[in-house]
Amino acid sequence: MRFVKVLITIVILGIASQKALAQKFGYVDSKFILSKMPEYAEAKQEIDALTSAWQNEIKQMRKEIESKYAALKAEEVLLTKELKEERLAEIEKREKEVEEYQNKVFGFNGLLFLKKKELIKPVQDKVFEGVEIVAKKERLQIVFDKAGELIMIYTDPVHDYTDLVLEELGLIDENDLNKN
Repeated sequence: MRFVKVLITIVILGIASQKALAQKFGYVDSKFILSKMPEYAEAKQEIDALTSAWQNEIKQMRKEIESKYAALKAEEVLLTKELKEERLAEIEKREKEVEEYQNKVFGFNGLLFLKKKELIKPVQDKVFEGVEIVAKKERLQIVFDKAGELIMIYTDPVHDYTDLVLEELGLIDENDLNKN
């Protein structure tokens, strides 16, 4: 009886290892694919413009606070203690408001994060759909992203499916594929 259990275990492990060895894998470079997509460039440009505008706005607010500090310092000898404390409290309140605004814009789940999600996620979803279609056509069980945090020390170009995903997304034609 024990022999039968051992034999069954060996057979099951043999079958499982055959399936593991039979897995087909490939990789794509999503960063390269995104760089070829006009809608990604547009989204990135819009995000960069918004980021720059928000940074300038915050910079201006900080300059305003600095000038209020300088004015307070210049008038300090002329002000009563109560008036000085009142102005200092105003400036500190404004500093807190600017900090809150900065967190609202650039913080976790801030306006910038939400805008990126709104503009870039649909483009990324399009890439993922293309990868999924290519993976199914090529019968791949695993697809790695060369641009991700997974470090690939060596990759055989035979397993690179980036061009097929570009073709699937209509960003490259067959003539370009034959050149590579």
